Amino acid sequence: MKDQAAKLRELIYNNKTKDLKESNIEKQARIICITSGKGGVGKTNFTLNLAIALSKQSKKVIILDADLGLANIDIALGVVPKYTLADVISGKRELTDIMIPGPSGIKIISGGSGITELIDLSQDRLKSLIEEFQGLNNHADVILIDTGAGLSRGVLSFVLAAEEVVVVCTPEPTAITDAYAMIKTIASKEKGKKLKILINRVESLSEGRIAFEKLKNACDRFLNTSIEKLGFISDDVVVTKSVKLQTPFILQYPNSTVSKNVELIAAKLINDNVKTEESITTKGFFSKVINLFR
Repeated sequence: MKDQAAKLRELIYNNKTKDLKESNIEKQARIICITSGKGGVGKTNFTLNLAIALSKQSKKVIILDADLGLANIDIALGVVPKYTLADVISGKRELTDIMIPGPSGIKIISGGSGITELIDLSQDRLKSLIEEFQGLNNHADVILIDTGAGLSRGVLSFVLAAEEVVVVCTPEPTAITDAYAMIKTIASKEKGKKLKILINRVESLSEGRIAFEKLKNACDRFLNTSIEKLGFISDDVVVTKSVKLQTPFILQYPNSTVSKNVELIAAKLINDNVKTEESITTKGFFSKVINLFR
């Protein structure tokens, strides 16, 4: 007998094509999951600055901080969320009530411990929550999911549910090895996932290219999995300075090399935007997250 999660997933996916046809040109937010094989590679800082860069390109952006209670985005901005996803799950707040306004018009949703509470929801509450997430289409063109690092069940739930995944690593051998482990795990569970690689803290273009080629060659040879180079971000002292100031470097040091790097990456993401019919809907994404999580 199918469990409730499987039934709900079947219900949603059987109706997904129908929903898209009926809505025809209904706007669907683009969902990009940003993750890493290990901590300390600058994933959260990249996510925050990328959101601002996309906002400068006239995109409405929401960041979902899915780092299970660690609230890294909040710390990076020096803010404390009054409400989190846990308040939505408990029925105390609507999803729009917990969105924190951020710099340059971006909005932030703190997952907090609420993400782990998804496993205890009834089928009716799950369906209601999924409908609330569908409403994010009215508030965003792009939703960036900032996951935790590593291969935990919670991280993989978001990674496997997303249509697009950005894996962040540095040129360090340990970071490349851990990024490979993440890609290997994804490839073992789902073929054809769109995987983009961001090499952070490179001292030169040559170093970035070598790091990416090492990862690409290993993925081609041993995993039969294709990865795409999203870009490189320079190892720049202004990043550390901005972190201490709890201000995104793209705002504090707009003319820095690292800021220009992120702006170029944002432009590339916009230019490479997938077609509407190829995108997973917000309803489909969050229903898939919940079911994978369970």
